[in-house]
Amino acid sequence: MADTLLAALSALMTFDHLLYMLIGVTVGLVIGVIPGLGGIAGLSLLMPFLYGMDDISALAMLIGLVAVIPTSDTFSSVLMGIPGSSASQATVLDGFPLARQGQAARALSAAFISSMFGGIFGAVVLTGFVVVARPLILMFGSAELFMLALFGLSMVAVLAGRSLAKGLAACAVGLLIGSIGGAPATGEFRMTFGMGYLYDGIPLVVIGLGLFAVPEISDLLRRNASISDRPPLGSGWAKGFRDWYSNIWLSIRCSGMGCMIGAIPGLGGSVVDWIAYGHAVQTCKNPENFGKGDPRGVVAPESANNAMQGGALLPTMLFGIPGSGSMAVFLGGMVLLGMEPGPAMVTTNLDVTYSVIWSLALANVMGAGICLLLAIPISRLTQIRFPLLAPFMITLICFAAFQATRDIGDLLALLSLGLLGILMKRFAWPRPAMLIGFVLAPQSETYLYQAVQFYDWSFVTRPGVIIIGVLTLASVIFGIRKRVDDTGHVVSASKDTDEHEGRWTSRAPQIIFALMIVGLLIAGLKDALNQSFLAAVFPASVAVVGLAMALWLLPELIAGHRGHVSHYDSELDGETVGKAGIGGLWGGAFWIGGLVLASALIGFYLAMILFFVAFLHVRARAKPLQTLIMTAAAAAFILLIAKMLSLNFPSGLAQSYLDLPWPFR
Repeated sequence: MADTLLAALSALMTFDHLLYMLIGVTVGLVIGVIPGLGGIAGLSLLMPFLYGMDDISALAMLIGLVAVIPTSDTFSSVLMGIPGSSASQATVLDGFPLARQGQAARALSAAFISSMFGGIFGAVVLTGFVVVARPLILMFGSAELFMLALFGLSMVAVLAGRSLAKGLAACAVGLLIGSIGGAPATGEFRMTFGMGYLYDGIPLVVIGLGLFAVPEISDLLRRNASISDRPPLGSGWAKGFRDWYSNIWLSIRCSGMGCMIGAIPGLGGSVVDWIAYGHAVQTCKNPENFGKGDPRGVVAPESANNAMQGGALLPTMLFGIPGSGSMAVFLGGMVLLGMEPGPAMVTTNLDVTYSVIWSLALANVMGAGICLLLAIPISRLTQIRFPLLAPFMITLICFAAFQATRDIGDLLALLSLGLLGILMKRFAWPRPAMLIGFVLAPQSETYLYQAVQFYDWSFVTRPGVIIIGVLTLASVIFGIRKRVDDTGHVVSASKDTDEHEGRWTSRAPQIIFALMIVGLLIAGLKDALNQSFLAAVFPASVAVVGLAMALWLLPELIAGHRGHVSHYDSELDGETVGKAGIGGLWGGAFWIGGLVLASALIGFYLAMILFFVAFLHVRARAKPLQTLIMTAAAAAFILLIAKMLSLNFPSGLAQSYLDLPWPFR
């Protein structure tokens, strides 16, 4: 085996192969920096170039792209507070506060070092387990996969925030939204309310951008300043390395978790970073700085999400079962090259398998090195006055959200979820708890249904189920003791706190929002009761649990004494209260809504140009020449990306009556 491993490295270390790997890494860097696009779009871009290529070079190019996206997506997560992809959502919790403190370079370098280590760790694990992994993976049946989904949901205990009732209710809403669309057991459509857009459910990228990107953009806009009010640290890259090295055992543990979760088809990168972040909070000493800019909150998820790629390659190559969405496209690339995934990949094609492993390790080193070189200059973006950055960010998140299903409903869903996210942030309802509920809803329901079908309810006595159940129970116990709020900040598990005092005047808005959540849960329950039993049991159970949590919360909001943990309104108790120059809460949402509405009327590209001119002139107060240059640059950049990736722009009502040329149609 050692001879085959060295021979694969020797075949890879040629100029042509390394050049193609560098091309893949470069494309991955560009795709990863743009929020919301992710590996599927990047791999799809490279597919047409595979025909006629040497197998090793083609795989090196694909792996180069796959490996670097979980590294480069950190830029937007840290600098803008916008998850670059589903694998970097938890990085926002501590990476963005570090950037706002003028330590963006430190956060980025810690993330890149952790990503490189996680990627190499994943390659090492893939090397060791490529022969023995088959029986281990086959041990996981639907019952064990259901318990792993429950283990992921147990992280809600960590992410529940100051009020456990709010956290559990938010998770229930996420599970309910995640069950929109076809029921896995019967195919019945649930909670579509006659809207065709909802038949396939709401895409994850829209949920992530709506709950996190829109509220952060709105918050930064109202401050009317740069992201960071301090100069970036020129030596931040060295501090980031020391942060990783001082937490190397945490990085190793989270990398191992990433490999394990990545090897299990269906879970993937959507949840691994949250599990790693929750593990860090549960096990680290002095966790009170989490959410305020603790480097451990960057090291943990970034180690896990890169290691996950090595784990995800196991089922993809050995069984032809993609471990994630990007792995599904990678599988298509293997088929185009004439390779058949399966046991042959560890017998007759073992040299190809080890070439993939070496490519994974080298691409992680190459990508992390390039990102480290760019970390300090890119961190200077945090010094630019935010109103000048905002139109670019708003345009990018709208453009990325639309690519989810290429329906105007993507933009409407983004706006609706953005409004929900703003209110959740205002009243300290934990958005991570809702997001992890949404992510795990399909898996939880599907695996539970399959487990009952295959094993009846006796599946709970299976050894793997019992072991994972014990781990889940331990996670819940530790999570309740060390909960984190909406920003990731660890809070006391005691009943009362005087950190934020709930005034009488704050109760009406909080109660109204809680009643809105109750209304959403009731609507879900009512819809479920009109379905067959198999289609109704999951959403109905989730809605009942959510309503129970809301009924627990409402009396606390109505009659709870001053200082109760359930009371919080950032408009009365937040850090911006009483500060000069703070704008209104809904200013950012107003501009995003304007772009969405204009896109629906006249199409996205023309609406974007008008939006840039209006925003820069009215909101940013830019000079005419500056407005012209920035608008032209944005229009050219979006046009280039759309052309390269063969992406569409949302069309508006005007296109139904006018025969306009691309890109205005």
